[in-house]
Formats: sequence, structure tokens, C-alpha cells
Amino acid sequence: MGKTVLIFGTFDGIHEGHRALFAEAKTYGDRLLVVVARDITVETLKRHRPKYTEEERQAALRQEPLVDAVHIGDDVLGDYEVLKRFRPDVVGIGYDQEELFIDLERWKTANRPDLVLVRLHPFEPASYKSSLL
Repeated sequence: MGKTVLIFGTFDGIHEGHRALFAEAKTYGDRLLVVVARDITVETLKRHRPKYTEEERQAALRQEPLVDAVHIGDDVLGDYEVLKRFRPDVVGIGYDQEELFIDLERWKTANRPDLVLVRLHPFEPASYKSSLL
């Protein structure tokens, strides 16, 4: 089995920026696992409810050809049970996920020094950002 790449996100309406993210993430491995933020996590971090429910967001992601598997995020923000459960080789972090990057660096040092973290690039962020669409 090849390398697994995991990415985190809200994915509240799939757009071309997300598809570019999937394509770039997939260059780091053979299998792309997408972890969808729980509704309560979105409310906590973004201070608003997502437009689509976590079930609807998962269903939309399952229709994307580059996405190999979709799972719901952790119940407890920052415990990274999904990383313990799925043991990805690489975690791709979006250009706008600075707090996540810092937190994952801390978690990686304490738990999985072998885990590779990569920063993924924006795709026309002035046009394709969920908060704008």
C-alpha cells in the first residue's frame, strides 16, 4: 500500500479551490483521506454555523474523484484521534490554516516525529475561498 495523505477542512460547498487542494495533496501520496470538521467545530472556530451539515459536506466530498475516503473530524478539537486511527504518512495543511499548522507541529513532536507536514498552496484565493462564495 502506498502513502496516505490526510487533509482537514470544513468544505462548506466544494469549489475549484478545493479541487486544486485535492490535486496538490494527492501529489504527496497515493491515497487522499479528507477529514471534515464537525458542525460544532466550525461554530467554535469560525463563529458561525456551516451552510451545509457535516453529513451533506461528507456526501459532497465522496463525489469528488480525487478523494479516496472521507471521515468526520474528532469530537474534541485538538486531540487528533483521526491521526492516531488512520496513521497517515503526510498531512496537507491549507495556506489559510496557520493555527492548525502550529498545533500539528506541536502534536507531531510529541506523538509522531515521522509524520510529514506539508503546506499546500492557494488557488486563486481572491476568487475561490468558501467565505467569499
